[in-house]
Amino acid sequence: MAKITKDMIIRDIINVDNGLVQVLMASGMHCVGCPASSGESLAQACMVHGLDADTVEARLNEYLEAKNQ
Repeated sequence: MAKITKDMIIRDIINVDNGLVQVLMASGMHCVGCPASSGESLAQACMVHGLDADTVEARLNEYLEAKNQ
């Protein structure tokens, strides 16, 4: 199973599973498709959006764990 980390680029996270887009959006990151996402890490994007990167990382991994059960 893939594991999401804060240093991963948003584009690469979405490539792991398209369902992660919904998790990102539900967490408050509504510009997942913007050009910056192709070069911005999860930690950087969270900082820009005022989100806690640890919380978002945990939500993404919880989604993947639930999907793989």
